[in-house]
Amino acid sequence: MLDKVRNIGIMAHVDAGKTTTTERILYYSGTKHKVGDVDDGDTTTDFDPLERQKGITINSAAVSIDWQDHAGNDIAINIIDTPGHVDFTAEVERSLRVLDGAVGVFCAKGGVEVQSETVWRQATKYKVPRLAYVNKLDRMGANFWACVDQMRTKLHANPVVVTIPAGQDDKLEGIIDLIRMKLITRNLNDKTHREFYSTDIPEKYADEAAKRREQMLDGVSAASDEIMEAVLEGKPVSEQQILTALRKGTLDNLFTPVHCGSSKMFHGVQQLLDLVVDCLPSPLDRPPVEGTHPKTKEISLRRPDASEPMSALAFKTVAETNGDLVYIRVYSGELKPGENYTNTTTGKRERIARFYRMMGDKRINLEKAGPGDIVAAMGLADTFTGNSLSDSDHPVALEAIQFPKPVISQSLSFSKLLDAGKVGEALNRLVRDDPTLKTHTDEETKETILSGMGELHLEISIEKLKRAVNIKQEDTESVKLGRPRVAYRQSLARTVDFEYKFQKQTGGRGKFAVIAVKYTPLTPEQVEEKVKEIEELNDPKVKPDPNNVYFVNNITQGAIDKQYIPSVEEGLREGAKKGYKYPFPFVDLEFDLHFGKMHDVDSSQDAFYLCALEAFREAQDKAGIQLLEPVMKVVVISPKDYQGQITGNISSKRGIIEETSEDMGVAQVTAKIPLANLVGYTSDLRSATKGQASFSMEFSHYAPVSVELADLPPGTVRGGK
Repeated sequence: MLDKVRNIGIMAHVDAGKTTTTERILYYSGTKHKVGDVDDGDTTTDFDPLERQKGITINSAAVSIDWQDHAGNDIAINIIDTPGHVDFTAEVERSLRVLDGAVGVFCAKGGVEVQSETVWRQATKYKVPRLAYVNKLDRMGANFWACVDQMRTKLHANPVVVTIPAGQDDKLEGIIDLIRMKLITRNLNDKTHREFYSTDIPEKYADEAAKRREQMLDGVSAASDEIMEAVLEGKPVSEQQILTALRKGTLDNLFTPVHCGSSKMFHGVQQLLDLVVDCLPSPLDRPPVEGTHPKTKEISLRRPDASEPMSALAFKTVAETNGDLVYIRVYSGELKPGENYTNTTTGKRERIARFYRMMGDKRINLEKAGPGDIVAAMGLADTFTGNSLSDSDHPVALEAIQFPKPVISQSLSFSKLLDAGKVGEALNRLVRDDPTLKTHTDEETKETILSGMGELHLEISIEKLKRAVNIKQEDTESVKLGRPRVAYRQSLARTVDFEYKFQKQTGGRGKFAVIAVKYTPLTPEQVEEKVKEIEELNDPKVKPDPNNVYFVNNITQGAIDKQYIPSVEEGLREGAKKGYKYPFPFVDLEFDLHFGKMHDVDSSQDAFYLCALEAFREAQDKAGIQLLEPVMKVVVISPKDYQGQITGNISSKRGIIEETSEDMGVAQVTAKIPLANLVGYTSDLRSATKGQASFSMEFSHYAPVSVELADLPPGTVRGGK
């Protein structure tokens, strides 16, 4: 029964307690009989040796459990534990694309941290209903209500608190359930951590609980006229009325239920699972998935029904010795081993040999998978992340996953003793499996360049590469990373409009083309307007350009034959991929073709392509170049005694401090800093604060930078070639 299925993700900032929460969930569901611990390196979802070595989640991992609802019905909950470090944001992105609901975990001391904001925005983009779980109430300095306030101000969420802490930090006694008005405490003498008491709320917490229940009822009334009337008339509101309103409001994204607890101390985990069942959607509660016919491009909907044609999305690929493991979300129909399906992204036929339900690194063989199921398949030769699989007689291409572009690059050097073929193959698999990782060969230096989301991302990728070609991790000489390089962009410095003539005569048929193009650098507001216009078209064949480079055909007099217009656009776009002065892509640009001439004999598609290519090169000279650098949002947390050193260090890195705050002796500094100045920042911060500060960063925006300040690649001539 699909209404008895929940597909959820656990998402948060690094060190908020996602993996520990998942471990407790597995324990209380009976899936594990011994509780794993991050510090001991024996958790189910952090099974990768690199994760255990680093003590952080790097790869999203899937587990499945059974839980019972209030009526005693078994509910199947599929859980994906996602990374919290911003460098691995792709793992969160692809997980949220295929999930029905999510649990945002927050540290009661750290509050809403920078990666919490990122994953919350990602969930909002996919319209994923959420619960918020404020964890670590036992930590010194825990402040539940400050965290709730930050959800409003930083996440622009509408929190509805359904449980509150009975005491905090070392005075934590348990949690107060505002729905049932009970205090839930644990038997501290019970070594199994399974014995809990549900008692009346003690007098010392009664007034606070009554006040907070009124606030909760006021919040849920947004989804229930019945509750609103009862509150206004002073009538009692039943538990079932509250749960019904909570579910409706959560599914409609009217508000976010907020629960609290301490996963490490076993408080609140079982109630969290109850809320997952009560509030988060089943596959039936989500709208039908929308796709397009691969040939006709007509919109096609797939409902979560086993009788419909099979449709599924591959959202993760993991290279293994015996073949790739491809993670798949089934949206409609039934997936069966041995059956042939069509990859509508590539047009190739695929046969699934077998598939599994994953439990971390353990696998349970399945005979079939239906709507809402998340499985890992073997035997797919040409299906990778973002590809759609469907019934061959009823093909449908689902919307692919959009990933952020890399912001930092480093050169790779290899020992001559290594097998170049094996290394190249392993590197290709690494890039294929991680869509935010890119590699290319520098045309001038012939170096291999690896690009990713941050220094940690590249470091981890190299560790994976070593493992793939059986290099010992301590061997630092076989594969080495060079100095980080920043992924700059460029645009034209000003608008130019001119006519360009391309003419070549080589004895036979010549090449002739004339075009007049207006080249306009776009402001952020203009870019936003263009994206909005495209979205309002609601045409699946028309998408916003990822670099915001737009071509407009304004020729109305027929001065150029229609067949040549695409060649002009192709030439201009090719020129925008990499400038001739600086080897970076162009962004935020409009090409307005408004006049042209052609020759009856010498004009051709090739002539107009070359004309556009050369014209844009001249436009770069006439308009001048504005270099753009990636700017990062950086959040530094440290003891308040070091706040002065931190702000001074940020200023020396061309950073702009946006916000400073202090709470219980802990300072938080939020700033925008150019990525070029953040290379080695970990060491700088450690040195300035005696190792007592930590920081996180995420991409913010691109901003103009002078050529003199840019950290250009070796061999680049400043100002031109």
